[in-house]
Amino acid sequence: MSFAIVTDSSANLPNEIIDRYDIEIASLVFRVGEKSYLSYEKGQENDLKRFYTMMRNKEDVKTSCIEAARCKELFERLLSEGRDVLYLGFSSALSATYQVAQMVLEQLRIAFPSRKIYHLDTLAASLGEGLLVLHAARQREQGRTIEQVYDWVLDNRLRLCHWFTVEDLFFLKRGGRVSAATAVLGTMLNIKPVLHVDDAGRLINVSKVRGRRASLDALVDRMVETVEDPAEQTICISHGDCLEDAQYVAEQVQKRVGVKEIVIHYVDPVVGAHSGPGTLALFFLGSKR
Repeated sequence: MSFAIVTDSSANLPNEIIDRYDIEIASLVFRVGEKSYLSYEKGQENDLKRFYTMMRNKEDVKTSCIEAARCKELFERLLSEGRDVLYLGFSSALSATYQVAQMVLEQLRIAFPSRKIYHLDTLAASLGEGLLVLHAARQREQGRTIEQVYDWVLDNRLRLCHWFTVEDLFFLKRGGRVSAATAVLGTMLNIKPVLHVDDAGRLINVSKVRGRRASLDALVDRMVETVEDPAEQTICISHGDCLEDAQYVAEQVQKRVGVKEIVIHYVDPVVGAHSGPGTLALFFLGSKR
């Protein structure tokens, strides 16, 4: 490859895409009890169904951003191989991961002055981040330079729409995204939030609907409002161990909009620890976020 594309495990890309497009992954870390795990290890599949079962059983899961030493090891390997590096990172409004990687890369500019090093905050999360990375990898495959790919992501990152809902409000409450009163009342009344990631990369509660099916339909409604050129698009759906709901949303997207390709994959443990089992998210390119 002409240059390396690096992203985080928070991009939630399935292994077949990572391998197909030779994407490098910097892994975030999660802990269950006293044991720490990498969210991504090359060539391995985490048992994500088991992870979400642990969450449903109220096991204590904690997360942390990328470790600087592990990040440096990855970037140094790529640069030592003579490869330029484009790093596309997890929204800095949601994690310190981008800042850690940026710091490491700025240090490595001194050690590798002849290499091109680019980094960009995608202002995105989960398969929203992943979809931007997929577009970047496909452009690299078509022969575009590192500068051209960087510019495309910079110009289009605020067109990457994130719409999602959750099953259990108490996970958002634990992360400070909703109040305790909202979580209690919403659970009692079967109220489901419709959320998105805004232009600053922040998680924003946009509206509320009553019932799970209505919340899934609301995601597709939002897509209908702003999607551009859907027949030529790859879109992504990520889920917190609710594959049937993901398949329902995919069916509604094809029925109401029609798209070229749909990628469905789990929300990884680090992102999922904050959104919880039953999270369902829809990602696509639109006229605005």
